[in-house]
Amino acid sequence: MNFISDNTAGASPNVMAAIAAANDGTASAYGTDLWTQGAERRFAEIFEHEVAVFLVTSGTAANALALASITRPWGAVLTHEESHVADDECGAPEFFSDGAKLIGLPGAGNKIPPDLVTRTLARFREGALHQVQPQALSITQATECGTIYSLDEIGALKAAAAPRGLAVHMDGARFANALVTLGCSPAEMTWKAGVDVLSFGGTKNGAWAAEAVIFFDPAKAGELKWRRKRAGQTLSKGRLIGAQFDGLLADGHWLDLARHANAMAARLASAVDKSSEARLAWPCQANAVFPILSAALQTRLKEAGVGYLPWSERSLPEGVTLAEGEVVGRFVMSFSTQEAQVERLAALIEA
Repeated sequence: MNFISDNTAGASPNVMAAIAAANDGTASAYGTDLWTQGAERRFAEIFEHEVAVFLVTSGTAANALALASITRPWGAVLTHEESHVADDECGAPEFFSDGAKLIGLPGAGNKIPPDLVTRTLARFREGALHQVQPQALSITQATECGTIYSLDEIGALKAAAAPRGLAVHMDGARFANALVTLGCSPAEMTWKAGVDVLSFGGTKNGAWAAEAVIFFDPAKAGELKWRRKRAGQTLSKGRLIGAQFDGLLADGHWLDLARHANAMAARLASAVDKSSEARLAWPCQANAVFPILSAALQTRLKEAGVGYLPWSERSLPEGVTLAEGEVVGRFVMSFSTQEAQVERLAALIEA
């Protein structure tokens, strides 16, 4: 029973079939192929907007290149202090932006409060020679704690960033999981709410290695083709990335995969609610569940061979504390998580 990450799953059969089809025969190189061009058109249809699309192989590459394109070396990116770009990308955003500073902000459930953005920006004098200049705000949807920004919350963050002209970047590694929970359109969760650049995640949602940087104003994406090439992310056989999106996005397959993962997480969250030895640290809103586990339950899970990650308690809601021996656990569901495995885990937690 491995619930450590949605990265442990392989690729969906639809994606593998699309890769196999693209592998048959020859095609033009470096993203000039029909599969890449088809993926670019499909993204424009999904987002109901003209977009500039750049396919890459990893979420770190997508985030780092996106932020580098909207932040100068003397600039700064406001983000949550426990966001993926701050904690899990080995300095890639700083490296690819030639030194732009990441400024981590606290917030329960890994969500940044808009008023904190306003207060933080007030600390940095516009045009001050001795200070970095904030130029971007990066949010994660769904967050590292499995919580989701509502459309109103995204709009409020955009409003807080707008007076200083900050571009808004969304790390959408689990974009599909958030989207099906909100029940809105991709357009409503991005450019209509004020997002300027999106890192669209495919890998955690059934692709093999496929991410996309999407600019909702193509005029602002002019330098990314060179940045991508310089970063070693312009693949000669780029059709094999485009093909993954072909298999993933066709007929709403990406949303079906996300719905399954979310449903499995909801089942586990229900078991936590019924348990006397666990309680939810944050609401289950996507495909991850974060229960606070008693020492006895931790032992029972270990003996049963359940894989999960101990998680940080820094972003717990105000007033929520851990008793002696308790830990926050992270359990992540994927498109391939089997219902029988979740029921076995639920039985252990409810026992």
